Amino acid sequence: MTDLSPRRPHVRLTRLALQDFRNYASLQLRLDGRHVCLYGANGSGKTNLMEAVSMLSPGRGLRGSEFTELIRRDAEGQLARSWALSADVKDGDVDRKIGLSLELDDQGKSKRTARLDGVTAVQADLGELMRIIWLTPSMDRVFVGPAGDRRRFLDRQVMAHFPSHGTFGAAYEKAMRQRNALLERGRADPAWLDALELGMASAGAAMAIHRVDAVRVMQEAILARPEGAFPKALIDLDGQFETHAAHDMPLTDIEQAIATQLRENRSRDQAAGRTSQGVHRTDLRVIHAPKGQPADQCSTGEQKALLIGLILANAQALFERDFAPSPLLLLDEAAAHLDSDRRAALYDELAALGGQAWLTGTDRSLFDAFGDRAQRFEVSDGVVREG
Repeated sequence: MTDLSPRRPHVRLTRLALQDFRNYASLQLRLDGRHVCLYGANGSGKTNLMEAVSMLSPGRGLRGSEFTELIRRDAEGQLARSWALSADVKDGDVDRKIGLSLELDDQGKSKRTARLDGVTAVQADLGELMRIIWLTPSMDRVFVGPAGDRRRFLDRQVMAHFPSHGTFGAAYEKAMRQRNALLERGRADPAWLDALELGMASAGAAMAIHRVDAVRVMQEAILARPEGAFPKALIDLDGQFETHAAHDMPLTDIEQAIATQLRENRSRDQAAGRTSQGVHRTDLRVIHAPKGQPADQCSTGEQKALLIGLILANAQALFERDFAPSPLLLLDEAAAHLDSDRRAALYDELAALGGQAWLTGTDRSLFDAFGDRAQRFEVSDGVVREG
């Protein structure tokens, strides 16, 4: 059987505090390092807590919300002036502290700040400490939805390996929007287009290499997992420049290939009103390995099991990497749609990984198979009680 013991010190939350965040006026959550199970009625604030944890990593969290949308409104609908989030993190034997806040001025403009161990920090600093992977109900149809859904799912997994991947993605998207706008005008300065396309090429090449590396180690982790409740998958990337990266094309050559393609496609893209080719069109292909069947042709239950298996494999892949801290897993309503045997198997795999996972469900009994391996909290209208 595969040895699932982690090779890196665990990263765990030992405290989470919120102020005017979503439906929480004030909250102090003390944690002992075990897995965290949140239960309560729908709409009580369980996912808001998961979202708060997800904000500790780069990006806009598991809902992708604007930061101003996180500010609490009172019973009369009045908006607070700020929100704040802080967490104590145990990084192996080292105690770390993270603080995030957002304030609105009199004109409604927002200012966001981040601090790590009392010092002003940037997203990259948080990304090096906190590697967070999540699974939400909105991902359940990722295999049958548009390619963009799978690409976003893929890039979230990749960011756990390479926090800079999100920065490259944002730079690529910004340059692409500017290029599209210039082409739409019809008389763009070629030198300006050259500069934007070189920026896209630089960011896109890095993205392709990151994706290929992450998928490779994920596939290795999938194949190394024992047979069990969550079927193994065969995963691959459908993208021209990822194919180049998979064949060990040097970074500079991939950059040149992207820039050349963009330059040659200017007339075509101008007519289409969009950039027709590039890493923003890459798709993730997933095969149910035991059945040899594409994931989009599998049953809903099989797709859910495949998805959970991918998340667990990515967590294991991160545990195996020498340069990455152990990840936190956020599994929102993942257990509710599993039978009792698969729930027990999920909890056993999470326990074997040894890190910290956060799970939500409507009923406490959903987490009975965890035994004493998890802390349980009841969530009710912005109030959280252990028990």
